[in-house]
Amino acid sequence: MAGGALGGSAGRTHADIRPPVRPRRPARPVRAAAPRVTPSPTPPRPHGMVFHGARGSRMVALTFDADMTPGMWRSLDAKRVRSSYDHRIIKTLDATHTPATIFATGMWIKRYPDVTRTLAADPLLEFGDHSYQHSAFSTPCYGLPVLAPRKRTADVRHAASILDRYVPGHTAYFRFPGGCHDKAAVRAVLAAGVTPVQWDVISGDAFGHDPHAITRTVLREAKGGSIVVMHLNGPPNAPETHAALPGVIRGLRARGLRLVTVSKLLADSS
Repeated sequence: MAGGALGGSAGRTHADIRPPVRPRRPARPVRAAAPRVTPSPTPPRPHGMVFHGARGSRMVALTFDADMTPGMWRSLDAKRVRSSYDHRIIKTLDATHTPATIFATGMWIKRYPDVTRTLAADPLLEFGDHSYQHSAFSTPCYGLPVLAPRKRTADVRHAASILDRYVPGHTAYFRFPGGCHDKAAVRAVLAAGVTPVQWDVISGDAFGHDPHAITRTVLREAKGGSIVVMHLNGPPNAPETHAALPGVIRGLRARGLRLVTVSKLLADSS
């Protein structure tokens, strides 16, 4: 009976009858879907100094220098200074949804690597290069140690390599320590493939002890296209930046000005 059911093949069981085996085709490789990336504004090609954006703009860029020198490092180690990072500034920027640009020295990043990673992940913030250890690129420069001319380009690249490690995709912008520069210093920065970005509004927060005076200065001087310089370090170098910042943000927005990153400001200007 079983043989008749299986097509009359005597002596064969169900397990003996199998369909012919066809050679298997190699599996096609599965392509992973490319992640969707929102492109950042394209910075202008390095051609010279930048002090502000287009004057017809209604945008203003707040920038914060994160300084660190060997002397500041020693003061931190000796507990003479508690910190060179004022988290209250970032708390205010986040609470008010205010974009900003941080110009960080390589030494500051090495002192605060975890903080840097956290700030780099904040969509409101972007980073630029502020040299490795805040040495002067020209003199006089507020008593800062002087960087030899032959080391300038290498210093910019050294700081950029540290930024590469902790802030992938950082901007191709550079800010001179102390804002001090000459024609040779500008050429050295351009040779590193980055654009030197200064400012047209000095907030006065460096060693300033009156937050209301800092706020009044920014509101008086800022206009469309302005780049404002402030500091991220906190006391003693910038003891009242955190206190002045809320008034700066409110006052600029009350005048119909939009706060943006340097990249946004310059991309629209170009």
